[in-house]
Formats: sequence, C-alpha cells, structure tokens
Amino acid sequence: MPTVNDRAGLPSERLAALKLELAPLTILQDVIRWGFAQTPPSDVADVVIQDEFTHDVVLPWREVFLVFDTT
Repeated sequence: MPTVNDRAGLPSERLAALKLELAPLTILQDVIRWGFAQTPPSDVADVVIQDEFTHDVVLPWREVFLVFDTT
C-alpha cells in the first residue's frame, strides 16, 4: 500500500477512502488510468523533476492535489 501523507487535512473518513482507492496503484500507468477514470477525469497537472531518477507527478483530485513520487 502506498504511503499517504495528508497535508490538506482531509476528514478521517475521506482520507481512509482515498487510501483504499490508491492502494492498488503501483506504477505510474495505474495512476494515469485511475485519474482518467475519475468523474470528472483528472490528467497530470505537472511533473516536478527532482533529479535524473525521481519525479513528482501532480494530479488534481476534487479540491486538492495529489502528488505521486515516482522513481
């Protein structure tokens, strides 16, 4: 299960539901497909390059942004 750091202060039941929804996402392709399956669909808003191997992928989700650390 991916680590979820809640910096938006989501209500505990909403955070728990998000964690369950994100649990099966193991690769970036899963994240992209999950984003497009949302209503409304969510596309990558930004990619922040940390170094040559690590990137942060930012997706809007409802009224917050999710940041996925990819290596």
